[in-house]
Amino acid sequence: MNKTKTLFIIDDDEDDQLFLNEAMKDLKIPFECYYANNGEAALKQLREEIIPVPDFIFLDLNMPKLNGKECLIEIKKLPKYSKVPLIIYTTSSNQKDKQEIMQLGAHYFLTKPTRISELCNCLMNVFSMDWKKVAGKVN
Repeated sequence: MNKTKTLFIIDDDEDDQLFLNEAMKDLKIPFECYYANNGEAALKQLREEIIPVPDFIFLDLNMPKLNGKECLIEIKKLPKYSKVPLIIYTTSSNQKDKQEIMQLGAHYFLTKPTRISELCNCLMNVFSMDWKKVAGKVN
């Protein structure tokens, strides 16, 4: 039996949150999701330990209050979360964004797919990686 995966989804678009949630259901992997609608809310939840340490953090780039890049920089300052795979989950496919984000410390860059089957494939790829060996992969 698969271990329950704990995901922290930081995204201001509720449709994208639901899309990721639906893909997890389709994969039939036990999971728990925690959500933040912007970077400020996410950092509050992490700093105050409102949520358990997640197995994966999915972070959108374009958000109000504190964007994904700014949020990434702040998360990287929190030692408790330094080993948590941080996946940028964004509509951007800009190569410059990808390079900058990886230099800032993201573990993986995932351009949001438009079909749930594509997202399921991407998530299976993410979950099957040996995160101790992965150092900044771009997809």
